[in-house]
Amino acid sequence: MTCSFWLKLPCLRCHPMNPPQQTFTYFHVNLSHTNETCHPKIHIVFLKTHKTGSSTVLNILYRFGESRNLTFALPVNKHVQLFYPHFFSAHYVEGFSSTHVKEFHIMCNHMRFKKPEVAKVMPKDTFYFSILRHPVSMMESIFVYYKSIPAFRKAHSLDDFLNTCWKTYSSSETSNQYAHNVLAFDFGFPNNVDPKDLDEKAGQAIAAIEQDFQLILISDYFEESMVLLKHVLCWSLEDVVSFRLNSRNERTHNKISPETAERIKRWNTLDWRIYLHFNTTFWTKVDHLIGRQKMKAEVSQLRMLQAKLARTCLKGEGLVDPSKIEDSDLKPFQYGAAVIQGYNLNPNLDTQSKRKCQRLVTPELQYTHQLYARQFPQASSHFRLPTKTGSFSWRKGKESETIVQR
Repeated sequence: MTCSFWLKLPCLRCHPMNPPQQTFTYFHVNLSHTNETCHPKIHIVFLKTHKTGSSTVLNILYRFGESRNLTFALPVNKHVQLFYPHFFSAHYVEGFSSTHVKEFHIMCNHMRFKKPEVAKVMPKDTFYFSILRHPVSMMESIFVYYKSIPAFRKAHSLDDFLNTCWKTYSSSETSNQYAHNVLAFDFGFPNNVDPKDLDEKAGQAIAAIEQDFQLILISDYFEESMVLLKHVLCWSLEDVVSFRLNSRNERTHNKISPETAERIKRWNTLDWRIYLHFNTTFWTKVDHLIGRQKMKAEVSQLRMLQAKLARTCLKGEGLVDPSKIEDSDLKPFQYGAAVIQGYNLNPNLDTQSKRKCQRLVTPELQYTHQLYARQFPQASSHFRLPTKTGSFSWRKGKESETIVQR
């Protein structure tokens, strides 16, 4: 069966009396599907894992939901996380106990997963998915981004931490979950496993994830993951287009030796087992639902669309350091030793195109606050601002109160 949709591609519009303005035009695209006619899924839970490209996925979900006036299960009291690292509870969602919210469509902010509580908030037909990243590259990123946590604070390098972690690591200290099997922790499992119990605990974790989630994506194959997501959600290619968000400057990336990589796998062995299993199931789903040749063709289409959008939307060549971002509303939150980059918009965009482009590059915290103000306008005079220490400040008029981010 053939499924068709309208795809917006950017074009250039000029006026003799004005600077060039860029806008979007529509092209009709036909894509052949082997399955029966599908309907776009709008009830979605995305378990947002740490340092896996999940901020980019969240932006995709935010744009999809906002453009269709869907309702998000946002954290109560304008938190940006669903009270992570605590296990998720239904009352962490703004409006859950209110009669004003009839239905939640999308839940996608950071949480520690607990299916029975999530099921209290979301409809029965909700689609659950998440994303994993190779534990070696993820650990390198985590060490830089969360350098201030107790587990990393005294370590001069990742190797320095790995030299002592087996003896000095304490899971009871605040935020130390980031340093050890954080993927397993995010999915709701203990991140400390006795080596003699590893096979049993890894098997239990994998079985539980397979039972609770219909799809696990792989960040290392991000474009392929977005194409697969498009197919299983019955969305269009435009729905999964994105620009990289919450991305570090290359200067803060550290090379990992083969020896260090093996040490990371041993230290995060539960995450490694989970990753290996779902990396295999990912490609099995690709082969079953799409096929490698069609996947290659659609990845090429996605890259072409993203390149066209970049030429339309962005000023310069793309990612820039925060000091060079001209619009303060587009500056990503800076945390740890990482330098989180962002974007400058093309100044010659018309109003409609600027709005579309702005959504593509709006950082997570700002976008979350915007959605909160849209869904709960009565509370829009209260908002949280991130600070350099990772805390959030309440503001109402001249009053402020600092609350530490966990």
